[in-house]
Amino acid sequence: MSFTEHAYPIFNQVIKDYHVHDNIDQPIVNPYQAGTIEYDLYTKNWIDTVQWHFEDIIRDPQIDPAEALVLKRRIDKSNQDRTDLVERIDSWFWTKYKDIAVKPDATINTESPAWAVDRLSILALKIYHMQEQVDRTDASEEHKAKCQQKLDVLLEQRKDLSTAIDQLLEDIEAGRKYMKVYKQMKMYNDESTNPVLYKKK
Repeated sequence: MSFTEHAYPIFNQVIKDYHVHDNIDQPIVNPYQAGTIEYDLYTKNWIDTVQWHFEDIIRDPQIDPAEALVLKRRIDKSNQDRTDLVERIDSWFWTKYKDIAVKPDATINTESPAWAVDRLSILALKIYHMQEQVDRTDASEEHKAKCQQKLDVLLEQRKDLSTAIDQLLEDIEAGRKYMKVYKQMKMYNDESTNPVLYKKK
């Protein structure tokens, strides 16, 4: 079984688990053992799923400005949590492949494995919610037909992205590619690098 064949069902499981209650304040109940890649994949997609709904809510034109500010702060934290999880998953890949003999002509990829997996996690959410639109009973046939066309593209994208991720991992395992782990170094979250924050000290 390839990595994406293992990971994608976990993403789908998360999305279904979340939508049992469909509440941004519900606590995560991760069924996997802490310290495993499955645990991290489940947590990663849970963060993405909750944030998906944050983004829906904050776009309500009638939202109370005070509530919107609170939600914006939650989105900021969610983005940082997402980045932290991606870096943790990359550390897992790094540990897994650290003893691979890299070929002299090996090349580096444009993104790390975990950031590609991040895109697959988001794609699972797009597919789920586009399928919801296709299945709506209160929408016009024209709306559902347009959403079906978009869904077909998303499903093709999932196939292509999964193939690309698995090929990247195969290349790393064979020493044809190598990976580096770069920290994101987001400056706006750091009181010492965000001028709005450090100028107020």
